[in-house]
Amino acid sequence: MADAKWGATLTCPRHPNADLIEDYHAGDMICPECGLVVGDRVVDVGSEWRTFSNEKSTVDRSRVGASENPLLESNELSGTYIANVQPGKGPVGISDNGGFSKWQKAGISPGDRGLLVAFRVISDMADKLNLPSSIVDRCNVLFKQVHEEKQVKGRSNDAVAAACLYIACRQEGVPRSFKEICAVSRHSKKEIGRCFKLILKSVGAQVETVTTGDFMSRFCSNLGLGPQIQKAASHIAQKATELDLAPGRVYLSVAAAAIYMASQASDQKKTQKEVGDVVGVADSTIRQSYRLMYPDRAKLFPKDFKFVVPIDELPKH
Repeated sequence: MADAKWGATLTCPRHPNADLIEDYHAGDMICPECGLVVGDRVVDVGSEWRTFSNEKSTVDRSRVGASENPLLESNELSGTYIANVQPGKGPVGISDNGGFSKWQKAGISPGDRGLLVAFRVISDMADKLNLPSSIVDRCNVLFKQVHEEKQVKGRSNDAVAAACLYIACRQEGVPRSFKEICAVSRHSKKEIGRCFKLILKSVGAQVETVTTGDFMSRFCSNLGLGPQIQKAASHIAQKATELDLAPGRVYLSVAAAAIYMASQASDQKKTQKEVGDVVGVADSTIRQSYRLMYPDRAKLFPKDFKFVVPIDELPKH
């Protein structure tokens, strides 16, 4: 057999006249007389009739295409997009909403086109937020349900997808704030909020009430604060809510003020700007909430908190 690289003929040095056996599974050329492996890295050019069907009795002769997506009406080549590409440039005709304005879709029904673009948008947003695949799956199912109900007709699919992701995060117990969702979306908090309300009304999605404790661990971790400060901040925020010390303030501003207060009493001090950058709250908002909580600061800290800065010496603003 000829060697493709050198143009030479592969033969067994001991049995030059023997017809070599091609073992495609191992990728070897073997001498049948002595078992010597004469060559390796043999490419199997034969057909592979492997089935990926869940039905054991079904013989699947298809050798192309991605795995089936049960959310789509048509599954053949569901992930294939053919676009005009110019040398040195990206695909021509990509629209601002993440879809293609000039493309050919192979094997995709018109009803699935909007879903595919939305699923891609959801996946991109989830990647930016480091969300697990379980949330993406739940979000995709929710978006399809909303899409079929047609109760949000006229709203941008991107805004609906962002609202679905917000709901899916809350349902999976890893909530993200509207500001975090808006940071990875092209739409405003107001528009996503409208879609959120419409979705809850149209499909009856259930979500748990968001509290400061849902975010405290992540915010403190991103700020590099230790477990003692995190525990204190959670306790401060909870007590401030119970005592209604910051009426009318959203949970994020109370959480940010609690983190700032706990850090100022410790040896890991953080400025209002540092806290605000992580939480997504303006410095002035933190300052206003902190001033409302400051007079009752003695009631807010847990009893076992170890003060580095005495409670009476905490900054007043």
